[in-house]
Amino acid sequence: MSLRQHFDPGRFGAIMLKEFIQLRRDRLTFAMMIGIPIIQMALFGFAINGDPKRLPTVIVAQEQGTFTRSIVRALENSGYFKVTAPDVSAREAERMLAEGQAQFALTIPAGFARAILRGEQPTILLEADATDPAATGNAIAAVQQLTQTALAHDLTGPLARPAAATPFELRIHRRYNPEGITQYNIVPGLMGVILTMTMIMMTSLGVTREVERGTMENLLATPVRPIEVMVGKIAPYIVIGYVQVGVILLAARYVFDVPFEGSFLLLMVCMLVFICANLAVGITISSVARTQTQAMQMTFFVFLPSILLSGFMFPFRGMPEWAQAIGELLPLTHFLRLIRGVMLKGNGAIELWPEVWPLLLFIAVVMAVGLKRFRATLD
Repeated sequence: MSLRQHFDPGRFGAIMLKEFIQLRRDRLTFAMMIGIPIIQMALFGFAINGDPKRLPTVIVAQEQGTFTRSIVRALENSGYFKVTAPDVSAREAERMLAEGQAQFALTIPAGFARAILRGEQPTILLEADATDPAATGNAIAAVQQLTQTALAHDLTGPLARPAAATPFELRIHRRYNPEGITQYNIVPGLMGVILTMTMIMMTSLGVTREVERGTMENLLATPVRPIEVMVGKIAPYIVIGYVQVGVILLAARYVFDVPFEGSFLLLMVCMLVFICANLAVGITISSVARTQTQAMQMTFFVFLPSILLSGFMFPFRGMPEWAQAIGELLPLTHFLRLIRGVMLKGNGAIELWPEVWPLLLFIAVVMAVGLKRFRATLD
C-alpha cells in the first residue's frame, strides 16, 4: 500500500481549509485567540511592576516646623512615598491604614525640634500596612537612610553631628503582618482566586451545556420567568462556594496558621456578595456563549486580568494608573481588600463598606445585562 493511500495531501489540505473556514465563522473563538496573547503582552509588558513607587503616605505631625518639613520632603524625594495627607490625627491615620487608603503613616512627636537641638535623638514612628510584604519591602529598605540624610541641610555649623551619629531614630512598625510572612497575604487571596475561577466556570458551563443539549428549550414551554431561571441556576453554586470557603479557611487556620482577627459572620456576608458577583458574570457569559468551548474561553478572558490586576500576584499600587482603573472594575480586587481586612486587620462593617458597595453595584449592572440577554435568548 503506497504512502498516498495512507496520507493524501489533497484530503489533508481540504481538512485544513475546512478548519480555517470554521474558525473564521466562529468569531468569538478567533477573537480570543488573538485577544488573549495581546492582553498578556500588555499586562506583563506595561502593567506589572514588582517595585511600587509613590505609595500613599499620611503624616501625623504633632509639631510643625523646619525639621518636620525636611523629613517629609526627604520621604517624597526617595520616590517611594507620596504624601496624600500632610496633617491628620492619629485616629484618622489609623482609619486610613485600616481601610487601605494609606500604605504608610509617619508620626512626628511633639517637642521633636527641641529634642533635636538638645541632641537627645528623638524617635519618629513609621507605620506600614504590611498585609502585602511585597508592596512595602523596598520602600522600607529605602527609608532606612532617612535618619542620615533628611536633616543634613538643616544641621550645619554648631548643630552639625559626627558622621556616625544620627539626629533622630526612625522606628518602623509593620502593621497586620509584622514578620512579613507571605502566607498571610497569599492564602486569603487564594480564596478569592479559587472562587473566581470555579464560580464563573461552573455557572457558565452549566447553563451553556443545557443550551447545547437543547434542554433549555423546555423552559419555553413553562411559565418560568428569566429572573427565576437565573436565580435558580445561581443558588446551588452559592452552597458550593461556601463549601470551598470552609475548606480554605480550615487550611488557612490549621495548615498555614494564618491569623483571624475579625468577625466570622461579617466574613460570611462579604463572601456571599463576592460569590454572587462571580455567579452573575458566569450567567452573563452563558447568555453570550453558544458552546461550552466559548464559555471556557470567555471564562479565561475574565480570569486572566482578574488574577494579574487585582493585587493578588503583584502589588496593586505598583501598576500604572490605567491598569489600576481596570483593576478597580474587577470583583477580585475589592474582595482581596475585604478578606485581608477581616482576617489580618480585624476590620468592621464601617471599614469594609468602601469595598462592599462597588461589588453590589457590579452585581446590579452585570445581572441586568445578563438578564436582558437571557430574556432575548428565551424569546
